[in-house]
Amino acid sequence: MQTRIGSVGSLEEGKDPVASTRTNQYKTLPWRALHLFGFFIALCIAFSIITVYTIRRSGIYSAVTTARYNFEPCYEQSNSLEYWRKPPTNLLHSMSDNELLWRASLVPRIKKYPFSRVPKIAFMFLTKGPLPLAPLWERFFKGHEGLYSIYIHSMPSFKADFPRSSVFYRRQIPSQAAEWGRMSMCDAERRLLANALLDISNEWFILLSESCIPVYNFSVTYRYIMKSKYSFMGAFDDPGPFGRGRYNFNMAPEVNISKWRKGSQWFEINRKLAVNIVEDVTFYLKFEQFCRPACYVDEHYFPTMLTIQTPNLLANRSITWVDWSRGGPHPATFGRSDITEEFFKRIHQGHQCSDESNLEPALPDFDLEANLEMGIGFKPSLLMPQLRVPPQEPSPSPLHSCLFSSPPSWLCFSGLLSRSEGCLFSLVMVHGG
Repeated sequence: MQTRIGSVGSLEEGKDPVASTRTNQYKTLPWRALHLFGFFIALCIAFSIITVYTIRRSGIYSAVTTARYNFEPCYEQSNSLEYWRKPPTNLLHSMSDNELLWRASLVPRIKKYPFSRVPKIAFMFLTKGPLPLAPLWERFFKGHEGLYSIYIHSMPSFKADFPRSSVFYRRQIPSQAAEWGRMSMCDAERRLLANALLDISNEWFILLSESCIPVYNFSVTYRYIMKSKYSFMGAFDDPGPFGRGRYNFNMAPEVNISKWRKGSQWFEINRKLAVNIVEDVTFYLKFEQFCRPACYVDEHYFPTMLTIQTPNLLANRSITWVDWSRGGPHPATFGRSDITEEFFKRIHQGHQCSDESNLEPALPDFDLEANLEMGIGFKPSLLMPQLRVPPQEPSPSPLHSCLFSSPPSWLCFSGLLSRSEGCLFSLVMVHGG
């Protein structure tokens, strides 16, 4: 009876043994889940710490950073006008020559631009290595940002070391070895043109070497070139052995001997002719096969091709001044003793013009044609003191009346004193002595 009463008492109090067991199990399960979750969190933290430590130790971090940097351009909207209008931010692209020439040959068919376009001049330096006259060019470009762009084609092994403040900083393009007198030289020139054409604002293209310097300041040079209706490239018919004597009859019918032309390597051409040069495949093959030393392709390829295609757009002269009077396969090299006032006068002899609207006197980018060996031991710090010819009182000259309605106050030529900028750039000593 007592047992029954006890059982009944337990039942009356509602304490079911089975229900009590289930409740204890439910209390135990959440604690186990929390333990497992905590263990998982601790494991993740430990794994993260180990991963970060491994990345820093193995150098993978730099690779990740590089990958992010390379993918940054992906954020640009390729379907916007701004994407096509802006020049490349990095000249060291990965395009092959064929890809580059194809890309550069793309031309808008509508002449009017749907945005405000300020035409620029592309200064293209074809060099073997360093630019010993860079300080002079820095002064030439100073204050004219947005009106020019710079491209440098040097030997692939050369590593430029310009400071961030320099206009030449990171202006090297992917290059290949170029050999004088062979098609590789024209390939380098086409490579420069193609890279410059990627900037749609570049309207004129000037080929220079490491030994070229400007004779006039930027403003005069820019205004003279931009107003010209013609591109400046020498293209003359030389009947002698160094002209027509180099012609190969296998170049016909694309190139006839009556259209065979010769000219200086240096040129100043507009955008239309630059596109003609980079898109050419017909004349390129002929000159590559049949114009080899003693036929020097860089003296005949572009002058002949453009004479056939666009003779009415050529001035048939270059505004790069060179001195061939001493004979030989290369122009004269000038040293300290050559740099006199009479020397400057000789540069401008023989140039005539009819009125102020027709700017016939050449405003050349003077070419020293100095061998690199001449630059050994040359100190750029010695450059600036050599920039001036001693100033004299202004005196009239044919160049004055030809270019200006009144005597200018800044021209430094033949005794003219530059009152605002100092003398416009003259010749400098490149010999080491």
